Amino acid sequence: MDAEQESRYNPFGMDETCRNCERVCDVRERVVHGYGDVGADFVFVGEAPSEAAERTGVPFTGDAVGERFQDILGQVGLNNSLPDSEEPELENAYLAYLTRCRHPERPPSDEEVATCEPFLNADLRMINPEVIVPVGERALAEIGEEYTTTPVADLDVVTHHAERIRGRGFELMPMVHPGAMTDEQKDEFVTAFLDLLGTDYRQTKGRRGR
Repeated sequence: MDAEQESRYNPFGMDETCRNCERVCDVRERVVHGYGDVGADFVFVGEAPSEAAERTGVPFTGDAVGERFQDILGQVGLNNSLPDSEEPELENAYLAYLTRCRHPERPPSDEEVATCEPFLNADLRMINPEVIVPVGERALAEIGEEYTTTPVADLDVVTHHAERIRGRGFELMPMVHPGAMTDEQKDEFVTAFLDLLGTDYRQTKGRRGR
């Protein structure tokens, strides 16, 4: 974790009482902001908090899907704790969502994603990662539209799972959502990510050295 960082949870002090989306605010339990290493090279972005993540307050934790995701991070050297930890000891990784609140009955609307976008944009500007990992189809569509020149219609999370996609300012490596990921796809992502770590993936962007 960054030496100057005091906490992995919501390290940038973003608004935890946000009420920009009234239809969600009245039914959510809490706002789930980003979590992890503010000096990370890798930012993992999902669609919205799961019921478990809403309970723990930490993205991608608290249930079997979260454990599978955290196990993947452990296999590639980004998580130093057990997969079932609700406060994983992440190094060089940061976790976030397109939207920070969970509606118990439906996925986030396009309007809610757009309203919440400044939170993710702020995370990315302050962290300035080398690689963004969109987790799931919705995350790939939204991030792909914003940060690549590839038409959204040509981006498919299964087709591009574990592939490196050149973006505008960032490189993308899409991941099939761990709740839908096969064992073969899991192994494929781990292998591809380890191969990535073995390359000179860092770009010259005026970022701090690690």
